[in-house]
Amino acid sequence: MFHGLTPAYWLTLHGLVSALAVLTYVIASHVMHQRRHPTAAIAWVLFILLMPYVALPAFLLFGSRKRARPDALPIATLSSIYATASWPVQTILTLQQPEPAAYREFTLHADGKQALNALWDTLDGAQHTVDLCTFILGRDEIGEAVIERLCAKARAGVKVRLLLDGLGSLMAGRPRLRSLTDCGGEFLLFVPPLHSPFKKGRSNLRDHRKLLVVDAAQDGQRVWCGGRNLAVEYFEGNAETAAWHDLTFDLRGPLVVQAHALFEHDWAFARGRPYLALPPPATWLPAPESAGAQLIASGPDQVDDTVYSLLVTAAYRAQTRMALVTPYFVPDSALLLALCLAARRGVTVDLLIPARSNHRMSDVARNRALRTLAGAGARVWLAPQMLHAKLAVIDDVLALAGSANLDSRSLFLNYELMFAFHSATEIQQFGEWFERERTSAVAYVADRPGLLRDVAEGAVLWAGFQL
Repeated sequence: MFHGLTPAYWLTLHGLVSALAVLTYVIASHVMHQRRHPTAAIAWVLFILLMPYVALPAFLLFGSRKRARPDALPIATLSSIYATASWPVQTILTLQQPEPAAYREFTLHADGKQALNALWDTLDGAQHTVDLCTFILGRDEIGEAVIERLCAKARAGVKVRLLLDGLGSLMAGRPRLRSLTDCGGEFLLFVPPLHSPFKKGRSNLRDHRKLLVVDAAQDGQRVWCGGRNLAVEYFEGNAETAAWHDLTFDLRGPLVVQAHALFEHDWAFARGRPYLALPPPATWLPAPESAGAQLIASGPDQVDDTVYSLLVTAAYRAQTRMALVTPYFVPDSALLLALCLAARRGVTVDLLIPARSNHRMSDVARNRALRTLAGAGARVWLAPQMLHAKLAVIDDVLALAGSANLDSRSLFLNYELMFAFHSATEIQQFGEWFERERTSAVAYVADRPGLLRDVAEGAVLWAGFQL
């Protein structure tokens, strides 16, 4: 069939395919306003040039970083509190996130047992609505217990909605949710990875938020949030699975309205409906920033890379201390530079990570950044257990806690959320939690890699732009 076609013909055809693939990448990135990091852009172009037949389908499926979103607001339209606010609040407002809102009965969970008890109390106390979003719902005793409680609430007439990430539902095994829908509860998958990726969103986008909101429109409104997925390892473990160390908290009050608005926003997208506009600032019931907190949504639907931008700003604004906790540390060059410069100008930069995480590729990819950070004078601490918490404490002015890891997937691709706390009391509590976790960790000692290791680390980093 192909008899008589010369090598020159195949070379010309290959060149045309490569040129078409690069052109597709350039046009798509421009039209969709991707604002891709230069390193990622170069990686995509090289991937397309070297393997166009594989790279072009991969880009079409996984290459989207931003979705349709509103334009940035000019400074003149920002909240009236902007002029007198602290730099964290000003930065968050310029990123089009809501004003500080009041809250009460804040509890930072000391361990998995307390976190689990708070989860059950929050679910059992619901009288009107339960809105639950999670990345993983395990097929284990925790996952089954969550489903049983959701079913009990649905049978009692409570409006129950469960939003589960499409890929996360596959990673831990699809939970058995027929009983929930039979009881009248609602369940949606956020961007199913194998179903209509072009209709509902790119397959590479994931909802990594962990959020439970009950009775959002009532006086008993409550939110449970943090880094824990709903599976045994995130709480107390069992005979087969060791418990991970993680960070969650719960609270009540008007701040819950912000969390509920974000859930409604994601629920509408998962149903294939237009994004819901967030309520105007006046409805947030703003509080004095010293007694308030803000929810920061991060993801492809935001104008900016919100959590990333705040962390970079924090590194340049920090005066005395930055305490960071993450299971996966693979920052981009700008964030790494900001952290290094903070350490060099005398800020105590502490990074707490697990000595070995549950993702081996992440452990390999982090080594270059760890050597660079340690070389700048930062202190890196290796926890003996799997540490899954996500936390940043900046001086005595800001504590960030939620679902975002310090890697490119969380900061640039995933739908994430963090709560920004401005109260000195809560900031101190998060700082004390950090110190308790740090006591069992050992100091990281950088070593010079050999040639093969250096090449392997570079290869993992190069491939990681699309993972």
